[in-house]
Amino acid sequence: MNHALTAAAAGFGTGLSLIVAIGAQNAFVLRQGVRRDAVLTVVGICALSDALLIALGVGGVGAVVVAWPGALRAVGIVGGAFLLCYGALAARRVLKAGTGLRAEGEATGSRRRAVLTCLAMTWLNPHVYLDTVFLVGSLAADRGPLRWTFGLGAALASVCWFSALGFGARLLGRFLARPGAWRMLDGLVAVTMLILGVTLITGS
Repeated sequence: MNHALTAAAAGFGTGLSLIVAIGAQNAFVLRQGVRRDAVLTVVGICALSDALLIALGVGGVGAVVVAWPGALRAVGIVGGAFLLCYGALAARRVLKAGTGLRAEGEATGSRRRAVLTCLAMTWLNPHVYLDTVFLVGSLAADRGPLRWTFGLGAALASVCWFSALGFGARLLGRFLARPGAWRMLDGLVAVTMLILGVTLITGS
């Protein structure tokens, strides 16, 4: 039992260390959380996607994908182009006066658009595969028969983090109810998306 708890705790710490960073996916979840727009759906997609990718890594799929390095490059180009477009839209919102969004009240965004954007943020980001499939998978392999316990801990970290980010963002509602604050948030999103987009396309 102690060995299982240790493996789970190690997986939880590893998973948390990989996802707690400013990135395209986290910025999107934060924005949806503050808007209270399809938060449960977005959080669920992110957590379930991570769990699936972690399972693939623990199951050894990472070693198979390594044999085709061109796949990650292709995903990087497509994902980079997507992030550049999303960043440009965020930058446009910053430049347009009076376009602040209300953090409280009924959300006006499209749930379908939120779902598609969230899926693209997750599955078109090659860094997600590197972190979950390859890194977590290789670390889990070192745990031997407890590799799935390690993977379960890493998946639990994703659930906790995205839930805290999505639903905890509501605490910022009063501050972000002002259009100026929303423009600051969109500015952060724009810079993050544009930098990551260029990085993915250039392969640096």
